[in-house]
Amino acid sequence: MSGARLSRRLVLEAPQRAADGAGGYVETWTALGTHWAEVKPRTGREARGAAGPVSRAGFRITLRGVPVGHSGRPVPGQRFRMGPRLFRIEAVTEEEPGGLYLICQCEEEVAA
Repeated sequence: MSGARLSRRLVLEAPQRAADGAGGYVETWTALGTHWAEVKPRTGREARGAAGPVSRAGFRITLRGVPVGHSGRPVPGQRFRMGPRLFRIEAVTEEEPGGLYLICQCEEEVAA
């Protein structure tokens, strides 16, 4: 890969469930580590959310490779945090056979 600018600091977060004391659960997010990445926009659209219209935008996030099974390797269902912005991870793949870089297909949802 040539020309990747890993200049954005992202925090990888995983969902955690905890009992709420009433037979249900609450979901919280736990930080797993920090990655330096390149964040590039893809496409966007307007969609209906629970509270009205939302803007959904896709992003391609490139970061250094992390071995399969390592706790710092992103997986679908986790998310990246960049300040107040949240990027839900939908898919993760190696950029090339050597696994030097990972490509994460992500989606950001913002109230419109």
